[in-house]
Amino acid sequence: MSQRIPLETMLDVFVRNLRNVGFESDRARRCASIFAENSAVGVSSHGLNRFPEFIDFVRRRIVNPAAEMVCTARFGAWEQWNGGLGPGPLNACDATIRAIELARRHGIGCVGLQQTNHWMRGGCYGWMAAEEGLAFMAWTNTKPNMPPWGATDCHLGNNPLVLAVPRPSGPVVLDMAMSQFSFGRLETYLREGKPLPVAGGYDADGVVTTDPGAILSSNRVLPIGCWKGAGLAMLLDSLAALVSGGDTTCRIGQRDPEYGVSQVFIAVDVTRAGASRGDGLMDELVADLRASRPDGENGDVRYPGQRIREMHRESLEKGVPVDPAIWEQVVSGL
Repeated sequence: MSQRIPLETMLDVFVRNLRNVGFESDRARRCASIFAENSAVGVSSHGLNRFPEFIDFVRRRIVNPAAEMVCTARFGAWEQWNGGLGPGPLNACDATIRAIELARRHGIGCVGLQQTNHWMRGGCYGWMAAEEGLAFMAWTNTKPNMPPWGATDCHLGNNPLVLAVPRPSGPVVLDMAMSQFSFGRLETYLREGKPLPVAGGYDADGVVTTDPGAILSSNRVLPIGCWKGAGLAMLLDSLAALVSGGDTTCRIGQRDPEYGVSQVFIAVDVTRAGASRGDGLMDELVADLRASRPDGENGDVRYPGQRIREMHRESLEKGVPVDPAIWEQVVSGL
């Protein structure tokens, strides 16, 4: 059972909680806005539902609410920054802004960010860049939470990847983990008592299953594309550490809980090659995809990011869907 809350109400409640654990006013509002918007676009797993854990990390001093990222090296269009174990969403937002600034100057901008924390919904940084007219890609490593292909214990992160391209009528934004389902999404399905729409991992007996509880218990998620997703996860981890100067999943896994992850943010000023040509290409591509014949089950063929716009519009009109128990926990001050 769910209820709906006005977006501004959610934002105010988040701000109050953040202020209570040491966030300065402006940073509290920026951070709260990211969590609230994540829920507003239908990703409550990285919005309201993750907020209590985030507050707990701040209280335990795993996340430093006052820390701001600092530049440690500059190589022209590529820079390395240290996040100081500050709030992951704020560091990621600032890294995206810096990558955009570099791209405006050089045509392409790359920010490697080490010693930061979970960025929550990576897609929101893709939307930031694409709505500024830039193409964008970003990824993060994580603690070991996914087995290599052919293994049963976790030595890979599910290392989320974001790809975004601008388009006048709305960006195309892909936000995906290297596992078939993110852990936040698995927890949402479990909380709602629903099976996964497709197999997402293994049960305790090593049998592929759609049962989110069994997958969370076995801690054995299924990589996207099987061995291909496992290989991609390893390379994303490697690049994140090399470009940022930070830690790999292997080293992050030596700490508990997860903190001090490595991330990469790359922005490309595609307008330098002619904005009108790019706009036309993307409109043509999306129109061609939307003209695909539905398989009869879903009734509609969507492009990445289309659902986000629809959910946000609905949340503004009707309120943001919330889990009543989690919402009450946050309202009461956790």
